Amino acid sequence: MALVAEDVKRRSEVYRGDEMCQVKSKELLKEIALPNGLLPLKDMEECGYDRETGFVWLKQKKSCIHKFEQIGKLVSYAPEVTAHVQQGKITKLTGVKTKELLVWITLSDIYTDDPPTGKITFKTPAGLFRSFPVSAFQIQDTTPLNDAASATAAAPPVQVKEL
Repeated sequence: MALVAEDVKRRSEVYRGDEMCQVKSKELLKEIALPNGLLPLKDMEECGYDRETGFVWLKQKKSCIHKFEQIGKLVSYAPEVTAHVQQGKITKLTGVKTKELLVWITLSDIYTDDPPTGKITFKTPAGLFRSFPVSAFQIQDTTPLNDAASATAAAPPVQVKEL
């Protein structure tokens, strides 16, 4: 089953290769005013953005689990992650789960407050939500985003466990 329909790919910005996808995913998050460390995927093969509809997809070789150290939360990213984006929001999110106690919970929406309060909220399809400091998902990056090799080299090491 194809991740993205061909007509969507034709009208989208599509990038391939881990280095380019790392840079472009961080650029997109910055563009929509969300923290650049929100999608710490590993070994990305393809990413795309349909500006007309706000549809985004990210494809990595394998699913991975990332621990956000500042808040002590584990997040699982499937091989294919899709969403619709707009300023300060990610909606219709697929492929992302967080661990609460012993259970993996699907996330469907991520958003920041307007006006900004320094908090980011994660919501489940059932309507449950939890807020955390935006800073817990921010990666300090002092290199220009157009230099893919430098940008990925400057990022701090990420704790990712492949499944």
